[in-house]
Amino acid sequence: MAGKKQIRNSKLNNSLRIIGGLWRGRKFSFPSAPGLRPTSDRIRETLFNWLNPVIREANCLDLFAGSGALSLEALSRGASHVTMIDNSRDVMHSLHQYLSSLECNKATLLNVDTIRWLNQSPDHAPFNIVFLDPPFLQDLISPCCKLLEDNRFLMDGSYIYIESEHPASFVVPDTWLLYRSKIAGDVAYSLYIKQV
Repeated sequence: MAGKKQIRNSKLNNSLRIIGGLWRGRKFSFPSAPGLRPTSDRIRETLFNWLNPVIREANCLDLFAGSGALSLEALSRGASHVTMIDNSRDVMHSLHQYLSSLECNKATLLNVDTIRWLNQSPDHAPFNIVFLDPPFLQDLISPCCKLLEDNRFLMDGSYIYIESEHPASFVVPDTWLLYRSKIAGDVAYSLYIKQV
């Protein structure tokens, strides 16, 4: 058992800090994994300024949780619940440990493939905010957007955050209105609102 814990801890060689809200300044570690690329402090600060009027009590969905930066920031700033999805066991293990250390029970962690999960009908209320920040250059954004819309994971007025490589090439549903967008180096990030 000790050997397993030591191996897992050796993978936790990256760290981030929460930049706002209840847990502001708290640092957390996350494992190295292929395609894992945490959202930078600067981008997170901009995003959560955009989301400030709607983040409190929001029901959020983080489709590629990775480091957990977006989910933890949302919870720190008052989101009522976050569903975190990732197909890496190491990622889920570290997120579970960190949430336990924060004594936070407002998250559901699902160690599943995102596309497969989105292909099912949701068995819960639609989400107010969705974070869609997949590994770059894998053409995951367009299919995720289509499944979010087609399988009714959203409500009218839901916010969808998309982070991608720049230049970006993806398609969003016609009912999504671009609310804000920016570019930071080789990263493009946008916030959409689902319309009626």
